[in-house]
Amino acid sequence: MKNKDIKILLVDDEPDILEIVGYNLANEGYQISTAENGLKAVKLAKKIKPHLIILDVMMPEMDGIEACEKLREHSDLENTIITFFTARGEDYSQVAGYEAGADDYITKPIKPKVLISKVKGLLRRLKENKKSEEILKVGKIVINREEYKVLKGKEELLLPRKEFELLSLLASKPGKVFKREDILNRVWGNEVVVGGRTIDVHIRKLREKIGDESFKTIKGVGYKFVE
Repeated sequence: MKNKDIKILLVDDEPDILEIVGYNLANEGYQISTAENGLKAVKLAKKIKPHLIILDVMMPEMDGIEACEKLREHSDLENTIITFFTARGEDYSQVAGYEAGADDYITKPIKPKVLISKVKGLLRRLKENKKSEEILKVGKIVINREEYKVLKGKEELLLPRKEFELLSLLASKPGKVFKREDILNRVWGNEVVVGGRTIDVHIRKLREKIGDESFKTIKGVGYKFVE
C-alpha cells in the first residue's frame, strides 16, 4: 500500500499540534484528517475508516480513552491501528489506553523525524496483519482461521468453535487486554449467552489445552494472551 492510499486521523484539542503533526505527515504523502475532540473523532472515523488514528488523551466533550472504547465497538474499525498521544509521565494514561483497546502510544513532545519513524513502524503492522489474516503464528501455536485448525507444536488440537474463536481473538494481538464485554460481542455476538461466567469457562478449557501460562486474567477488565 502506497502512502497516498493510507488515511490517518489526528485527534487533539490543540490546533498547533494538529497543524504541525498534520503538516509533517502530509509531507510524507499520507491522507490526513483532523478532529479536535473524541466525539467528532468517532463520527469522522466511522465515515472515512482511517488506517491509523493518533488520539490525544485529555480532550473536551469526550476524552481519548472513551473515544477509543467507542471506536473499538465498530467492526469496520477492527483493524484500524489506534495510538495515543500522551504527555511525559502520564503512565496512568498508557495503562488506561491499552485497556481501552489502543495498540500503542506516542509520548509528546516528539521530534518530527521520530514521529514519522514511529508512524511508519505502526503502519507496517497493517501489512503484517494482512499477511497473517488466515494463518496466525504465536510462539508454538499456529492457528489456521480458514480451516479452523490449531497446532501446538506438532500436535493438532480439536477445539469447539467458540473456543477456537476466543483463542483466535486473544492471540491476534498478544499482550493486548480484551475487555469482557468486547469478547462477548466479538465471539458470541447477538447469541444468547447462558450465565455470566461463559467466558471464564471457555478460558479455563483453553488453559487446559493450550497452557495456563498463555492466558492472563486482568481482574475487573478481561483477558490477554501471553506469548
